[in-house]
Amino acid sequence: MELKIYKDKAEVAKYFAIYLKELIRTNDKLTIALSGGSTPKVIFDYIAENFNDLDWSKVFLYWGDERCVPPTHEQSNYLMTVEHLISKIDMPKENIFRVLGEECPNEEAKRYAMVLNETLEIEHDIPQFDLVILGMGDDGHTASIFPHEINLWDAAESCVVATHPESAQKRVSITGKIINNAKQVAFLVTGASKAEKVDEIINTAEVSKNYPAALVKPTSGNLYWFLDEDAAKKIK
Repeated sequence: MELKIYKDKAEVAKYFAIYLKELIRTNDKLTIALSGGSTPKVIFDYIAENFNDLDWSKVFLYWGDERCVPPTHEQSNYLMTVEHLISKIDMPKENIFRVLGEECPNEEAKRYAMVLNETLEIEHDIPQFDLVILGMGDDGHTASIFPHEINLWDAAESCVVATHPESAQKRVSITGKIINNAKQVAFLVTGASKAEKVDEIINTAEVSKNYPAALVKPTSGNLYWFLDEDAAKKIK
């Protein structure tokens, strides 16, 4: 695990973008599972504004989780990515593999698992991303694996249907075996509301075993936490 702590969300965006630029530059092909949330939005804006000269034909985009809404819905992770990144760069349409949030959740989870199996490299008999980007909620959830459904982390399936604990909204999410099989995993966590959970996870507090984010332990050993000072302020 490597901690990368920056002044604020803007600096996190800048230095994560530089990290991503180097991955794109040094790889012939790069498969990425994207995250939703406010921090990726800032990062996408930074990349689109500063790195539009990258060879996006080498990059293949997937989603680590998606809300079960149409692609035009304001809560769609796909729509957010289109608005803040895809619409501003030159990326072949065939390089984009979105979760069909408008379809039956159970059927879509099965379909997307097949997409991963058919389009990604296979390592340890599991589809392998080059990079999985993760956020973390105030409750310690990551992707769309929530504490009340932490058992989904160890599901045999590559993708599952999760339920938001408050809204009951259905979501399609990749599972722990996919996340921990990635070549690299990067957390993007900003804001003071995340500080307590970050501290508990980083310092392996007993309570952290109840947080899906604490189960992120890629077999590659390549785990990076991109944090702002507010999110990192309680780390001992």
